[in-house]
Amino acid sequence: MADNRKGLYAKLRIAQKQLGLDEDAYRDRLERETGKRSAKDMTISEMEQVLAGFKRDGFRSAPPRGGKPGSARPEVRKVFALWKKLAPSLRSGGSRESLRAFVKRMVGVDDPNFLSGAQAGVVIEALKDWGKRVHG
Repeated sequence: MADNRKGLYAKLRIAQKQLGLDEDAYRDRLERETGKRSAKDMTISEMEQVLAGFKRDGFRSAPPRGGKPGSARPEVRKVFALWKKLAPSLRSGGSRESLRAFVKRMVGVDDPNFLSGAQAGVVIEALKDWGKRVHG
C-alpha cells in the first residue's frame, strides 16, 4: 500500500507541474476536490479522485507530443492557441504566468484549466479582440 501512495503522490506533483499550477492553486484544487489541503491527509481513493479531476482538465501521465500542457476541453485549448498566436507581440513573450495573470484579471480564475465554459468564452473573445488590435 505504501508503494501505491508513493506513486500517487508523484502523479499528483507531475499533474501540478504539467497543468502549470503554483503551490497555492494546487492546494486550493486539493481542497476543492476532497476538503483536504494536503495529499498526505488523503486516502488513496481521494488521491485518485483528485487525479481524475486533473485528467478532466488535461493532465496526461505521459506528456502530450511537444511536451506542452494541453487540455481535454476544446475551449481551454482555444485559449492556449489564441495566447500562443499573440505571444510574439507580448513583452512577456506569451509566458504561462502572463496568461494566468490575464485570465485572473478577466474572470477571476487562477488558471485557464479551471475556466467554466462561459468564462472561457469571455477570455476567448477578449483574446480575439486583442489579436485584431495587434494584427490588424
